[in-house]
Amino acid sequence: MLNPIKPKTGRLLISEPFMIDPNFKRSVVLITEHGEEGTVGYILNQVGNLILGDVIQDLGDFDSHIYFGGPVAADTLHFIHRCYNKLQSGEPIGNGLYWGGDFETLKILISTGSIDQSEVKFFLGYSGWDESQLDREIEGNAWMVSDILDIDSIFTNDDEQLWRDVIVNLGPKYAHVSNFPVDPSLN
Repeated sequence: MLNPIKPKTGRLLISEPFMIDPNFKRSVVLITEHGEEGTVGYILNQVGNLILGDVIQDLGDFDSHIYFGGPVAADTLHFIHRCYNKLQSGEPIGNGLYWGGDFETLKILISTGSIDQSEVKFFLGYSGWDESQLDREIEGNAWMVSDILDIDSIFTNDDEQLWRDVIVNLGPKYAHVSNFPVDPSLN
C-alpha cells in the first residue's frame, strides 16, 4: 500500500488500520517539522481527559480539550493555531496553520475571550522520529502520507471520523481502508 507522497512539514501521517502500537492506533499526525535530524508532529485525533483549565488557571470559560500529541515528553504542553493575526507568533506549517508561539500572549487572548476554541488546539507530548526512522516506517507500510491539509478538519472534535476522512481524501486507491474494522477478528 506504498503511497508516493513523502513526509514534510504540513503533511499528515495516517496510521495503517491495524497498527499495533496503542500510541498511534488509527491516528492522524500533523507533521510540524521534518528535516535531516528527524520529524516532529502531533496526533490530531486522540483527545485526552484533561481540559486546558485543568493545567492552566485563570483562563475563564475556555474549556478546550487537551489532546495526546504523542509519547515523547508527555508532560509538556504544545499548541497549533490558525490565529496568527491575533497572536502574531508561531512557526508556519502551511495553509494558515502555525505551530507554537508566544504562550503568555495566548493566555491573555484566551482570558479576554479574543480567541475561540476553533482557532487553537492543545497537546500534551509530541510524536518524534529520528532522522530516517519515519522513512523506514513508511516503507514498511505503517503510515500513509497525505499532502491534503484541510484546516477545518484539523480542528474537528470527531476523532474517528478524522482518520476516515483523511484516508478517503487520499483517493479511491485508499478509500476502502477507511471501512476496515478496528478489530479484524470481529469481522
